[in-house]
Amino acid sequence: MSVRPILKVLTVGALVCGAAGLAQAQSASSKGAAKPAIAKPETKPAAAVAGGAEPTLIGQFGAWGAYTAMPNGKKVCFALAKPSSSKTNPPNRPRDPAYAFVSTRPAEKVTNEVSVMIGYALKPGSESTLDVGGASYAMYSQGDGLWIKNAAEEERMVDAMRKAADVVVKGVSAKGTETTDTFSLKGLAQALDRLAQDCRR
Repeated sequence: MSVRPILKVLTVGALVCGAAGLAQAQSASSKGAAKPAIAKPETKPAAAVAGGAEPTLIGQFGAWGAYTAMPNGKKVCFALAKPSSSKTNPPNRPRDPAYAFVSTRPAEKVTNEVSVMIGYALKPGSESTLDVGGASYAMYSQGDGLWIKNAAEEERMVDAMRKAADVVVKGVSAKGTETTDTFSLKGLAQALDRLAQDCRR
């Protein structure tokens, strides 16, 4: 995949993460309205989606790219990775690309928010999990995105991600397809350290 589609997905994903985080903080009833229509992010120019701002790659660290963007004049920093392996059950089911994000939005006082754009609409009410460092974290879904259910556990999860070799994300699509995505965590700690420096400015 070329850099441009990745940047488009990155920008869209970050905006969705932001919207979902705000919705979660406000009330469960606002979740439905929080996500913009992004079923096909590649069809929308990244500049338009990001309020005229293109994401900028500031460093590649192992499997993780470190990016900054300025949607609506507010600085957002991300680490982004694609899965090192993906499996579906039944096998070979079609889906959009999956991405893992760790986002920081200083204007909203959000640091290292983990989200996964899983590449398909998730089955309503299904359980999704993120497994890292021997622990399993329950994830809530909104459209094709996953966020941690218990925000109080997020810091512990990110600490585990900094030290572990990989993270495994499991979900079930609206059609009942089970997916298992494995993301290498090589370079994540360095990417987050770089973003922590960059997002101070």
